[in-house]
Amino acid sequence: MTTKASDAAIPPEIAGWFAGRSWRVRRHQAEMLAASDAGRHALLVADTGAGKTLAGFLPTLAAFCPSRGAEPPEGLHTLYVSPLKALAHDVQRNLVAPVEEMGLPIRIETRSGDTPGDRKRRQRSKPPNVLLTTPESLSLLLSYPDSFQMFAGLKRVVIDEVHAFATGKRGDLLTLALSRLQAIAPDMQRAALSATVADPEAFREWLAPWGEIEAVELVAGEAGAPAEVEILLPEEERVPWGGHAGRWAIPQLYEEIRRNRTTLIFTNTRFLAEFVFQLLWDLNEDTLPIGVHHGSLSKEARRKVEGAMARGELRALVATASLDLGVDWGDIDCVVQMGAPKGSSRLLQRIGRANHRLDQPSRAILVPGNRFEFLEATAAKDAVDAGQRDGEDFRPGGLDVLAQHVMACACAAPFDERALLAEVRSSLAYAWVDEAVWSRVLGFVENGGYALRAYDRFKRIVRDREGVWRLTHPEHAARHRMNAGIIVDSEMLTVRFRNGRQLGKVEERFAASLSTGDTFFFAGTSLEVEQVKDMEVIVRAAKSSATIPSYGGQRLPLTTHLAERVRAMLVDRAGWARFPDDVREWLEVQDWRSCLPGPGELLVESFPHAKKHYSVYYTFDGWNANQSLGMLITRRMEDRGMVPGGFVANDYSLAVWGLRPVADPAPLLSPDILAHEFVDWVQDSHLLRRAFREVAVIAGLVERQHPGKRKTGKQVTFSTDLIYDVLRKYEPDHVLLEAAWADARARLTDVGRLADLLERSAEQLVHVELDRVSPLAVPVMTMIGREALPQGAVDEELLLEAESLAAEAMRVDAPPEDEDG
Repeated sequence: MTTKASDAAIPPEIAGWFAGRSWRVRRHQAEMLAASDAGRHALLVADTGAGKTLAGFLPTLAAFCPSRGAEPPEGLHTLYVSPLKALAHDVQRNLVAPVEEMGLPIRIETRSGDTPGDRKRRQRSKPPNVLLTTPESLSLLLSYPDSFQMFAGLKRVVIDEVHAFATGKRGDLLTLALSRLQAIAPDMQRAALSATVADPEAFREWLAPWGEIEAVELVAGEAGAPAEVEILLPEEERVPWGGHAGRWAIPQLYEEIRRNRTTLIFTNTRFLAEFVFQLLWDLNEDTLPIGVHHGSLSKEARRKVEGAMARGELRALVATASLDLGVDWGDIDCVVQMGAPKGSSRLLQRIGRANHRLDQPSRAILVPGNRFEFLEATAAKDAVDAGQRDGEDFRPGGLDVLAQHVMACACAAPFDERALLAEVRSSLAYAWVDEAVWSRVLGFVENGGYALRAYDRFKRIVRDREGVWRLTHPEHAARHRMNAGIIVDSEMLTVRFRNGRQLGKVEERFAASLSTGDTFFFAGTSLEVEQVKDMEVIVRAAKSSATIPSYGGQRLPLTTHLAERVRAMLVDRAGWARFPDDVREWLEVQDWRSCLPGPGELLVESFPHAKKHYSVYYTFDGWNANQSLGMLITRRMEDRGMVPGGFVANDYSLAVWGLRPVADPAPLLSPDILAHEFVDWVQDSHLLRRAFREVAVIAGLVERQHPGKRKTGKQVTFSTDLIYDVLRKYEPDHVLLEAAWADARARLTDVGRLADLLERSAEQLVHVELDRVSPLAVPVMTMIGREALPQGAVDEELLLEAESLAAEAMRVDAPPEDEDG
């Protein structure tokens, strides 16, 4: 069944408001109202600037319109869930105006980790009509006994930017919360909004109770003006061989900022945001107002920058993903992406920040850091021009998240295990959970599992004869609420001035390297360390700075879709004509001296260099998969007496070196490597321990916070390492070890892509033996010895080394006979 826009009667209050602005109600906005009036859930996929958020809220506004004849609903009517706190505040800002201008009696509030405690308490006893929140804050709300009263009259949940988190653990937490809300308020409607969903059917299934896809209306937005995307090139037309920061582009970027009213510059990491900001500031002769925004800055600093942007006071803002979702600033002339975008959907999302209007083209500039990034940027531009989107696949829900949810339910009220299992399984992500798995999860929440049940601190819930579970002690509820959450960052220390003003947070491992008198650049300011103590870095302003904090967050993976486009480009020789001369020459010399890997092929090149023997594997499967492959290949080489020296990986390739040449790489790539070396490596490496630390914190086994104190990252690691060793020895099938393995396979090692790669190598392996380094190998070879350093920090040295390597690689005459490589 589908609903038409004509089925929905737009209330005159809403129609009049649109007319007063010389706007029209767009077809997809009317269709969202029609779907709601028909009692259906809905997924809206519409371009940025199409009025998605208003479309999601239209049924809420209509419910409060006097012309519809009903009394204004009391209590909480609509819950809005977004992945970002900034987005919730932005939506509140943009929703309050139409509500006030239509004269509707709707109270709108936000709730997140930043909300003051007294307001949080009041929101539970006297909830607003519309509450804007995040998945984590919603889960915490559901852990209170009064959640049943609070949500009993809930009519609608609107999930914004659903693509950004539905496929990960935050999506698992949200889907469990939706199941609980549906049980409390059976008539509740679900709506999800996105500009960049690649597979709408999969998202409809995710959104639907019990995965009943037909219950979810798919609403397609009106098409917007096509984006204008250009790739910035160095003025002398030489694209760098190595590096990621795009440092070469800063003078051209500054001129772009001078030409525009407002320019938004995206980077892929927090380090690069600070680095690019510093380079721009050093060049800022006109003292233009330029800001920086990322998730590690203090709430005050972020709000200040967001406010300045909203008022049009900044000429440029350098930001990370902390701002690439939905924040609505209509006056941005141009969006710049520093470095490769890693996916077409991500690029589309960021491009959409420019203009934020459907009928005007968004303008974007891509700044490639090196030659492979130029190819990737070209592939991303082609994908955007073709309207092709990509994204992560859905996977089974995590058991650590399920354990956290079970504990939240126990905090709210005693629960019947059969009823809660039915509720959990109504979510598609957890439909796979059978009674045996459920019993293991309950056993873990009950007492930590077989190997830990002797310890009182792990005894959190207890079961009676009827199968009803309750808390063993009320204090467990307070401890759960202090520690619950999904985002397990590295431990952070607060950076503040002596007067108490906070600037934000840096990671513990960076803070541990600081001594009194050291300088660093953070929050757009040069700082000198006065003291590091009690989880704080106390600083004062400095005239100069030496370093920029780096962060150990997840790298953005190169999507399979973009990787396939880059491969196709490499063998499309006719298409090289549109590339700059130096990129075209790079590919031509590679083609002449070796060969180029086409779709489905795995090219391996072997050559001597600096008295070592190198093999470069061109996988195009992303850093995670390449890093994992490097560990496995070197392990196998060692077992076979091939004396490996090490490896280095980027998104496109893997370089492995040793003292002996690899005559045939096929035995190193046999698929059984995943059954033998992979298991041994993951168990012996820090990977499984790291994954276990995360799942142990998420599942509530290890608590980061206690009343009045907080554990340091070292303490948490020490605790989880001890428990990990106990479980490995005494309970190897523990539910959290299973959850850690699932993470290690999927997230940390990208084993799915690795398996595809090994399968490919068995069928289409091309091995080329060369007398010296090849042109295609230069970008990865320049990273040797520098892979542990933050991106951008070594660009100058890197470029010098790259030039000498490139000269050797690009030489097309035969090498002299006495050259030893």
